[in-house]
Amino acid sequence: MRNVVIGFLGTQLDMGKRREWRPSVQLCAHPDFPVDRLELIHDSRHFHLACNIVAAIAKISPETEVRLVNISMTDPWDFQEVYGKLYDFAADYGFDEDRERYHIHLTTGTHVAQICWFLLTESRHFPARLIQTGPPRDGGEPQGTLDVIDLDLARYNALQRRFEAARREHSALLLGGIETRSAKLTAMVERLDLVAGSTDAPIFLVGEPGTGKSALAARLHELKLVRRRVKGRLVQVNCATLGDSALSALLGQRRSGNDRPGFLREADGGVLFLDQIDQLAPDAQAALIQVLETGRYCPVGTEAEVSARLNLIASASQEPGTLVRLGRLRPDLAARLAQWQFRLPPLSERREDIEAQLLHLLAETERLLDRHTGLNGDALARYVRFARDPATPWPGNLRDLQASAQRMAVLAERGRITLAMVEAEIATLTEQWRAMATDPDASLLEQVLDRPEALDEFDRVQLAAVIRACRDCGSLSAAGRRLFAVSRAGKTSANDADRLRKYLARFGLDWASVAG
Repeated sequence: MRNVVIGFLGTQLDMGKRREWRPSVQLCAHPDFPVDRLELIHDSRHFHLACNIVAAIAKISPETEVRLVNISMTDPWDFQEVYGKLYDFAADYGFDEDRERYHIHLTTGTHVAQICWFLLTESRHFPARLIQTGPPRDGGEPQGTLDVIDLDLARYNALQRRFEAARREHSALLLGGIETRSAKLTAMVERLDLVAGSTDAPIFLVGEPGTGKSALAARLHELKLVRRRVKGRLVQVNCATLGDSALSALLGQRRSGNDRPGFLREADGGVLFLDQIDQLAPDAQAALIQVLETGRYCPVGTEAEVSARLNLIASASQEPGTLVRLGRLRPDLAARLAQWQFRLPPLSERREDIEAQLLHLLAETERLLDRHTGLNGDALARYVRFARDPATPWPGNLRDLQASAQRMAVLAERGRITLAMVEAEIATLTEQWRAMATDPDASLLEQVLDRPEALDEFDRVQLAAVIRACRDCGSLSAAGRRLFAVSRAGKTSANDADRLRKYLARFGLDWASVAG
């Protein structure tokens, strides 16, 4: 790996007036720290001094390439100007971390420049380490000292507006460029941006089908590339499709004539997205937790360990605790995933965003059809009124909305979506949802029982009513008082909580498993 150092020309120290030691020159004279390239930042007023430094470096370290970078600053003590110029320099610089190791030289430049160096390095705009050089100590080497440092300059936060602008850009990226009015979604995205840019820990996305978990995972990968958290590609896996081959598909296998790399190897250096992770076989879950804890695993068919460096994003329709209780997720894996858990609100909880989402989806369909599709004002108003109605369920969330937008665009032969077309589309959606409607009691029982179909219909109806009462009440006693309010009057002693506890026990349940 080539060592590349980026630093300012020292307009005082590099002149050598106070002492013979000149930091930019002696930086290149350390035998245990060869400098392959020095990016020396100067302004036009000190070009002659910069040329003298280049000549001096050529004498003591001819193998060092020196590039002069002209960045003129009106006031080198102005935070806004210095940070802005260095920010733009980093954005235009072609970093190649596979071949070069980058360092920031803090010794030269103003204190403002040093603080800006730290902030830009901390945020990974410069993927570099900080180094500090110093003059020779008594009896020390003539080139002086060189140390890698880790200063805590968090208190220098005079550039909050820059960070806020960057955060808005990242939030827009995670939202796919679609503005949101949802406070829930805004808070979730801001927190997700902070986590994705600061840590490589697993991220768990929870949400109903169609809330956009896969699309968000792809945008997270893009954000991690921008923030230089990863360099590799995104590998997307739907765990529900793996079946009995999940372990070999995940780890890969090495057998004569039947080698396969596995998803872990394909995602090395990048992001592995495991959609519906609760559908992953138990042995594959055990292997995954080992990879998360040790960074190593053995492909199927061999005992030779290989390493895996990747970021994991997983998703499911229910929270980790619920999946553990249902026996679909290992507790140790759930504990790792629950550290950074984000719930995507369903469309029914952010109806204020439906108009913007609809217009975005129509624009996407226009690009696919290669034609413009207009939407009459009265037609848009009618659709939005229907979409925002609390009685409109949107069970498929964004998938329903996307299908609806595509239908209307395709059927608009003359390039206009009319009120009559919207009325027909509303009728189509209503009929589809009516046909897809499920038994709410069955859905509720599936959350707490492995085989609710084994119960008599009488027990299913009664148990579902009991579970709803438990979830409406704050305690076992309160639920008992509600459920047995009439029969309690004919008893000499009432113990509603005990009666409810015994009833739940008939089905292998307790308060914790049904309270929600």
